[in-house]
Amino acid sequence: MFRLALFLFSMVATSLAGTGVIIALVSGHDTLMPILYSAAAGFIAAIPVTYVIARKITELR
Repeated sequence: MFRLALFLFSMVATSLAGTGVIIALVSGHDTLMPILYSAAAGFIAAIPVTYVIARKITELR
C-alpha cells in the first residue's frame, strides 16, 4: 500500500496545490506569500486524502 500511496500522493498533491494556487489568484491575492501558503495548504491536505484513496483501492482487492 505504501508504494501505491506514494504514486497517488504525487498526483493528488499536485492537483490540490494547483487548485489552491488558482483559488488564491482568483480571489485577488496575487503576491508571493498567499500563493505559497495556498500551495502548501494543498500539499498538506493531500496527505489524508491520499491515505483514504489508497485504503479504498486496496480494499477492492
